[in-house]
Amino acid sequence: MNYESIYFVGIGGIGMSNLARYFLLKGKRVGGYDRVETALTRSLQREGAWIHYEDDVYSIPTPFFDKVKTLVVYTPAVPASHSELLYFRENGYVVLKRAQLLGEITKKSNAICVAGTHGKTTVSGITAHLLRQSSVDCNAFLGGILKNYNNNLLLSEKSNITVVEADEYDRSFHWLRPWIAIVTSADPDHLDIYETEEAYRESFEKFTSLIRPDGHLIMKKGIPVTPHAAETVKIWSYGETEGDFHAEHIHIGNGEVVFDLVTPSEMITHISLGVPVKINIENSVAAAAAALLCGVEPDEIRKAIGSFEGAQRRFDFHIKSDKIVFIDDYAHHPRELSAAIKSIKALYTDRKITAVFQPHLYSRTRDFAKEFAESLSLLDDVILLDIYPAREEPIEGVTSKIIFDKIKSKEKLLCKKEELTDLLRKKEVELLVTFGAGDINLLLPEIKRVLTKKYLSKTV
Repeated sequence: MNYESIYFVGIGGIGMSNLARYFLLKGKRVGGYDRVETALTRSLQREGAWIHYEDDVYSIPTPFFDKVKTLVVYTPAVPASHSELLYFRENGYVVLKRAQLLGEITKKSNAICVAGTHGKTTVSGITAHLLRQSSVDCNAFLGGILKNYNNNLLLSEKSNITVVEADEYDRSFHWLRPWIAIVTSADPDHLDIYETEEAYRESFEKFTSLIRPDGHLIMKKGIPVTPHAAETVKIWSYGETEGDFHAEHIHIGNGEVVFDLVTPSEMITHISLGVPVKINIENSVAAAAAALLCGVEPDEIRKAIGSFEGAQRRFDFHIKSDKIVFIDDYAHHPRELSAAIKSIKALYTDRKITAVFQPHLYSRTRDFAKEFAESLSLLDDVILLDIYPAREEPIEGVTSKIIFDKIKSKEKLLCKKEELTDLLRKKEVELLVTFGAGDINLLLPEIKRVLTKKYLSKTV
């Protein structure tokens, strides 16, 4: 890339930030705008990025006004009316969507692209870890901060393999050119973009058509997607207990999950999950399938799955003790919630589970209120926060209450976000889990302090 400067509109997004890091490491001048200051933006600033937090053309640093030497990258989450984005477009800058830029980078490598309504961050993270801990190695642009590396970007000097999370929002993943594609799920979502469930699934079929002729498709068995890949593409199925790659002899208990991995050619015995929750069985099976196709050895697979610490906000254990367990998870779709809750119940069969859920987007709440309520009804106790709007304006009649009224749990209540920690000081809990893709993560440090003081402090 011949540009000296890269300017990111929405630089603090998890997918934008790894590209910003990539160009910082390449010696480029990096700057950008984001709506709020976060730990991620502060980290980028320490690494050399110029970042501001007001949508103001006059806040753009002077070097980025050279349109010949500056590339502008934006995320679809930023509205088209954003004044800085409008300025760049009206003044002849080259402006690319994040996925376009990622696509250009991955076309120069053997790309492993992980797509799915849910599971893609964990599967891409495990895949990258398996390759990284083997003799094969990889580069990776990830949708979460991996705890093993405290980063969402991994770079290799020797490997031409690049692991990326293939985001279906706004059809972004259609810019990619996979060598290996993994499809974890295709449950309808983003209906504000796709409008119909059929259009949503068709976008995944289009994604499978982009696989290189010498490539592979690894797809969860039973999902309603008809592959449109070239005839020369090898298609593999996977699942927890069925498929070309699957698990057998699963043992869950005492805080551990152990299984044997069955592949088309062999069995890898006694794999112990580093993050021992049930849903990570099939996530690890998918990642192991890709890693094996890349040449990772069975012993390397076993060891690396056991050492995987997970991604932040994906079954993220903040407290794990006999007195109290506190887990945080990014789940924001009904199927994700259901899978997460069932995994927690399987691991902690004798504990009352209290969950805090912050719905994400008015449109998603409207479209899936019934399904959200059914998933949350699996819990003993539900605390429901207000909807996090993200990029959306309010929709008349759509509030958290349309979910709340349908929840069948014995205990449930609506709570303002700012009142949550006071509620938890008074409420007795055995296992607390926070769910959501909004800003609930900003409360995690205070929630942890409250629970630690209440249940673990010797002075109490």
